[in-house]
Amino acid sequence: MHSFADGLKCVAQYEVEDSRALSTPSLLIYTEMIEANITAALGMMNGDASRWRPHLKTAKLGYTMRRLVARGIKLAKCATTLELVAAIECGMEDVLVAFPLMGPNAARVREIAAAHPERQISTLVESVDQIHEWGGGGVGVFVDLNSGMDRTGMAEDHFEEVREFIDQVEKAGLRFCGLHHYDGQIKNADASAAVVAREGYSQLVELVAYLKRSGIEVKEVITSGTPAMPHALNFAPFSTGEFVHRVSPGTILYNDRSSLQELPDYGFRPAALVLSTVVSRPRENRVTCDAGHKAVSADAGVPTCDVMGRPGLVGLKPSEEHLPIEVRSGEAPSRGELLYLLPAHVCPTVNNFDKAVLVRGGKVEDVVPVTARGREMFVA
Repeated sequence: MHSFADGLKCVAQYEVEDSRALSTPSLLIYTEMIEANITAALGMMNGDASRWRPHLKTAKLGYTMRRLVARGIKLAKCATTLELVAAIECGMEDVLVAFPLMGPNAARVREIAAAHPERQISTLVESVDQIHEWGGGGVGVFVDLNSGMDRTGMAEDHFEEVREFIDQVEKAGLRFCGLHHYDGQIKNADASAAVVAREGYSQLVELVAYLKRSGIEVKEVITSGTPAMPHALNFAPFSTGEFVHRVSPGTILYNDRSSLQELPDYGFRPAALVLSTVVSRPRENRVTCDAGHKAVSADAGVPTCDVMGRPGLVGLKPSEEHLPIEVRSGEAPSRGELLYLLPAHVCPTVNNFDKAVLVRGGKVEDVVPVTARGREMFVA
């Protein structure tokens, strides 16, 4: 499967007219592309904005969160208390902190919830030793299930254990909101992805039915990041069940090389690029630009990005500030030339920047803060 950049004939639609005035590396956010991506996502959901609970670890910008709210998407997920604060300030009405927070972090969520009783705030729990964290704080809880990713959550196939745990949640006076099944291990490059995803969803529906027979009503079921989203939306029992089903992809707001490979035919477009300058040409077939792993995240491996419109340029292992690039075909860029980089993983790349450049119609529209970058620091 080819990357987006391999199939791109030219980079003209992403070039910024006054790019020479920008410092590099810069995070470029293309506002029209964000709108196109929201439209594409809603199209997959038949226009039902309530079906989408996007993860804000990608969005990060207050600008982008406000655009979601303006398009009718008012439910979200987040991972940090700073993201939660930003989501509330931007108008999100129902936010799940999809991370097993404990100690001072949990206390901070309770504090935020108490300050905003008009909002629905919830969190994830997976064990009885987390129940005491949420008593009397007005924070609802979703039971986190291990869908096979083996990162967090209760064993999904242990129906009785899940039931007993929900009983304890309700006896503690907590508001049980539903089930969280994040199947981030699903990758569409695997031919069996759809089958594996449906097997997990079938077991999840069986669990909901078992809980109903036991007197427990499941109001909401949350599944799916970006790769698994089409499988979940096409799983009929999720649309006909007595519960509300929602998907939770966040990457599709901006997209990256990985997401465009996973979902190549749904109309998604890159909305976040890193503008970089070629600063050195140490060898005939190699150049170096100023977008090391402190600019473009390296967590998805090497190459960390594609050079838009230049498939013959292949990124090598970056250092903190330098990104060496091998020239495999075509003319080598000259010193001072600007390159537009499509990250392999956009979420942590956005988090690398304090500010973002908003681009509309090929022109710089504004420079705005990456509102929810990093974390809050507090002492309980």
